[in-house]
Amino acid sequence: MGMLSLPGFLSCGKKKDFTLTNEKDAHSSDSDENSERGNWSNKGDYLLSMVGYAVGLGNVWRFPYLTYQNGGGAFLIPYTLMLALAGLPLFFMECSLGQFASLGPVSIWRILPLFQGVGITMVIISTFVTIYYNVIIAYALYYLFASFQKVLPWSDCFSWADEFCSKTRIVSDCNTTLHGEIIHANYSFITSNNLTCINGTINYKPVQFPSEQYWNKVALQRSSGLDETGRIVWYLALCLLLSWMIVGAALFKGIKSSGKVVYFTALFPYVILLILLVRGATLEGALDGIEYYIGRQSNITKLMEAEVWKDAATQIFYSLSVAWGGLVALSSYNKFHNNCYSDAILVCVTNCVTSIFAGFAIFSILGHMAFVSERPVSEVVDSGFDLAFVAYPEALSKLPVSPLWSFLFFFMLLLLGLDSQFATIETLTTTIQDIYPKVMKKLRIPVTLGLCTLLFFLGLICVTQAGIYWVNLIDHFCAGWGILIAAVLEIIGIVYIYGGNRFIEDIEMMIGKKSCLFWLWWRTCWFFITPVLLMAILVWSLVTFSRPTYGSVLYPTWGTAVGWCMIIFCVVWIPIVAIVKILKAEGSLVQRIVSCCRPAANWGPYLECHRGERYSHIVDPKKKKEHEIPTVSAVVY
Repeated sequence: MGMLSLPGFLSCGKKKDFTLTNEKDAHSSDSDENSERGNWSNKGDYLLSMVGYAVGLGNVWRFPYLTYQNGGGAFLIPYTLMLALAGLPLFFMECSLGQFASLGPVSIWRILPLFQGVGITMVIISTFVTIYYNVIIAYALYYLFASFQKVLPWSDCFSWADEFCSKTRIVSDCNTTLHGEIIHANYSFITSNNLTCINGTINYKPVQFPSEQYWNKVALQRSSGLDETGRIVWYLALCLLLSWMIVGAALFKGIKSSGKVVYFTALFPYVILLILLVRGATLEGALDGIEYYIGRQSNITKLMEAEVWKDAATQIFYSLSVAWGGLVALSSYNKFHNNCYSDAILVCVTNCVTSIFAGFAIFSILGHMAFVSERPVSEVVDSGFDLAFVAYPEALSKLPVSPLWSFLFFFMLLLLGLDSQFATIETLTTTIQDIYPKVMKKLRIPVTLGLCTLLFFLGLICVTQAGIYWVNLIDHFCAGWGILIAAVLEIIGIVYIYGGNRFIEDIEMMIGKKSCLFWLWWRTCWFFITPVLLMAILVWSLVTFSRPTYGSVLYPTWGTAVGWCMIIFCVVWIPIVAIVKILKAEGSLVQRIVSCCRPAANWGPYLECHRGERYSHIVDPKKKKEHEIPTVSAVVY
């Protein structure tokens, strides 16, 4: 049945608007509830995008090492507690916030205008992180291409190696028995006289394995420090360009295209992890590696150390990607009545299970490496870059058909990095869309590609010979305190200023009325436990601050100063925006502050049909104009 109507009569996707002057946006479709911003095509697109965003490189290269270092299986106790007390409450809060107002991380602060700078801080930090994160993806691409060889180039000391390169440990000296006396002698003397070393007295020469020298000398062409920038490493620059092209291609239609890509990028890493685990479990020494990770080597007494609890809280906080703005941005494309509560629990549990599962795949193969090289597992375990690009490639090079396993591993790293990158770029484009909706409606593809191009050029400093030092510097400063500060202010602002009970009423408008018992846990966390834990982590991080280093290389003073400048640039917008908001308000100073602590007049559900009585006062300026200048459109039920 058709009828004439004014635009603005449309509500909640129950009717379709075929306005004659309507301009289609690739980001939205006729079936969307929110025709202006668009919605996820289906629930699977959203959940896999969230899983892809939360599950990243840290699940593979940081969590297993932390587990091993902090008592093995015993570490899962503080890890699970921190998930329940800090990670999940923040995750649920951000998902609910974005879904309720259908706005990105900056515009969402209509809820509390005084704190809008927090959203800007989140977006700027995400921008810094996305620059270096794609460089890590470029590293994975380089190693992926290098794996297409019959013999892996880091499997032996080839022409690029120096005299310190060796596949095995070289004995330097030791104690031995000569004519009934114990003497200390170099190994050449001992072998020439057919003597044997006394157990426990052997000293080894400082050698480097082929994979370590390949990483530093060939892949990175690493300079001596941040002072020596050197030239752009051309093949890394090309890999960086390719990674940005992949990101741009996946996001050219926003969530409509990225939501389909993540079906592969988010799911296939699990297939590869399973393959690596099955292969690793069949190798000699695998059980030793797994025991170091989570088996009989577990040390329950480690739980008495504060450092273990701090590591558990920090790992949960960063691995779930809370306070980066991405959770708000991705959730803003949900339909209003989507069950964000069950989504939050599902994604958080999936993230943590993935971390534990990845540990088995990593440690089984590292255990085999320790067995083959006749070293204890503790000497082959590492984290971060050293695990991903030195220790694990070294272990894979010792397997039969090593190029295949190397390809699978680096392909997995590539996919884990890409879907996290998709969500981060979507955070930036969502912010632009909220500020300039008309521009994004007409020019989404050019804006997205332009953003990727700009970030590519900004990332070129990270593919110079000093590039790894810049990657480490940005990670050390920007991905730490800034996020913690934003998270603390976010939860304080929403719970204590906007009102925790008021926020719960907002959530119930989406997921339905719940009992007081249901909200007891969330109130306890939001009002007390989570803010206290976040403050404790922030204070601990500040107290234990140390100058950044990369391996044994110390950063120059000016490098540390640059790091401080980056973090200051990220967080300075919090007071600047607050001051600007207060200056623009009316009344006395106290009245201005109070008015800035109240929600903006247009705060509430995006669509009129969802506002109910609580938000019936909202007047959308665009709708007001449409009623003043009516246009004719056909509405089909």
